[in-house]
Formats: sequence, C-alpha cells, structure tokens
Amino acid sequence: MSAAAASEPGRKSGMNLIRTINIAVIVFVVLYAAIAILQPNYLEPGGIMNFLRRATPLAVLACGQVFVLVSGGFDLSMGALVTLTVIGGSMLTDNDPANTAWAILVLYAIGLCVGLLNGLVVTVLRVPSIIATLGMLLSLNGVAMMWSGGSPRGYLPDNFRFFGRFTFRDVPVVGSFPVTVVVLVAVALVAWWGLQKTVFGKRIFAIGDNPRAAALSGVRVDATRIAAFVISALAAVTGGIILGGFAGVSVDVGSGLELQAIAACVIGGVQLMGGRGSVVGAVAGAFTLFALFTLLNLLGLPQPLKDTAQGVILISAVASGAWRRRRGG
Repeated sequence: MSAAAASEPGRKSGMNLIRTINIAVIVFVVLYAAIAILQPNYLEPGGIMNFLRRATPLAVLACGQVFVLVSGGFDLSMGALVTLTVIGGSMLTDNDPANTAWAILVLYAIGLCVGLLNGLVVTVLRVPSIIATLGMLLSLNGVAMMWSGGSPRGYLPDNFRFFGRFTFRDVPVVGSFPVTVVVLVAVALVAWWGLQKTVFGKRIFAIGDNPRAAALSGVRVDATRIAAFVISALAAVTGGIILGGFAGVSVDVGSGLELQAIAACVIGGVQLMGGRGSVVGAVAGAFTLFALFTLLNLLGLPQPLKDTAQGVILISAVASGAWRRRRGG
C-alpha cells in the first residue's frame, strides 16, 4: 500500500473531525484571541470568569430561543420579559429581602403565562409568531412602564441579586468562580438534554422540518409549539434575574436582547426556517456575539456597530437558509 493511500483514512478522519466542530466555536476562539491581544488580562482565570459572567444572560436566553427557532418560529418578546422581570422584581420585593423567594416564584409564573399566551396566539389564532411575539413585546414594555411609573424605583435585595453577583472565593486554579457560570451550565445541560435526548426534542425538530408531516405521524404540533414558547419565556425570566443581579434596575435593561438571542443562535448554526440547530451551537454563538461586542468596545468603535453587526448576521442567515432550501429542493 502506498503512503498516499495509507494516509487517506487519516485525512478523512481529520476532515470529519473538523466538520463536527461548530463554526461558532472557531470564530469565538479567533475573536477571543484578538481580545486577549488587546487586553492580556482576559487570558488570566479572573478575566475568563468575568467574561463568562457577563456573557451568561445572553447564553441563557439563547438556550430558550433555540427551542422556538428550531420549531420554526420566533420569540421577539424575550427582551421585554427580561425588563419586566427586573422591574417586577424590584416592585414585588419592595426593598425587603424576605420577599425575594415568593417574588421569584411570581416572576416565573408571569413568564409561564407569557409563554402560554404566545403559544396559544400562534397555534389557536394562527398568527405568525413574529407578529404575535412583537405584539407581546410592546405589551410587556407597556406593562413594565406602567408598573414602574415610567422610571426605575427601589432596588433589588442582596439575596435576589445573588445569582448575578455572588462569587465563590479561593477556588483552586481559577481563584474566583461566579455563581452565574453554575447557572449557565445547569441551564445549558437541561436545555441540551431536552432538545437532543428526549422525544419532545425530536418532535421540535420534526415540526420545524415539516409540520404537516409531523402532524400526520401523530405529533401534537400545537402542544409542542406552545411548550417551546413556554421554555423560551422561562429562560427570559432566568436571564432577567441574572441581569438584575449585576446590572441593577433599569427600564431598558432587556432592550434588544431578543435580537441578540436570535443572532447568537444563528451564529451557532440554528436555521431560521426551523428544523436544524443545537443548544451547544446556541451557547457558542452567544459567546461569539458577546466576544464581538467586547472587541468592538476595546477598539473604541461606536456603539451602533453592534446593531449593524446583528443586522448583517440575521440577513446573511436568512439568505443562506433560503439558498440551502432551494438547493435541496
């Protein structure tokens, strides 16, 4: 056997390995390397942990958004629900740490209702998800404004801010370890298991790929879609609790996060037409997008470039998905 023939399996194995690596991971490594060149402290354990802490809310939102996108829908209400969570948390706790536990339960109940309402409007009234959730976005922003009187009031108690601020000290190797990273790992593992390893996850993919065929095969399409919107809403509440922990109370804390979550999923390989995507890709996309924003800030480039980058990403993703579908017939 020639040397070239003998090396052929090795080359094929290497190519297969490359194909299994999500492109978002490669882009993230490149961007993070550029950040580290500008700010070498990002290579230190403390710098890495701080980056993960600040990127966690977006990654958590992406973990919820991926369920809706894979099922063939959109959830534009996530950012407004984040804002409502932060403002609602300050209003419900009323500066009293003793109110934190039941306030968080109420916020998750609100998230559950928002997800159910989004899903019912889409499935029962047959309103396109992008319109239904856009209406919910406007409604939630209005509720948040009325609830707060148009400006943030009060503050979040320390035990409410625990998930966004608390850091484990004197941890071996890394020194400090934010509890937000623990939350992210837990959310990502649950989302990965639910989407990739359960019958429910298989139904999500089937609906996104071909809802008519899924219905004919016995899948409860409407119930599955409603569940996807509920998961997305609960992820938004979780992201809001984390953001409130280290960002404080603000009436625009969630502004634009819905588009960032969608862009993060798209970067991670989630197809906007539905039927394709992964939680790992969504999280990697969130890290990549946040690294891009961090790099733009370090370069001193204007803030509007964030919006420009997101717009280019979304337009490119839609065009690419449409092209792939036409090519595949």
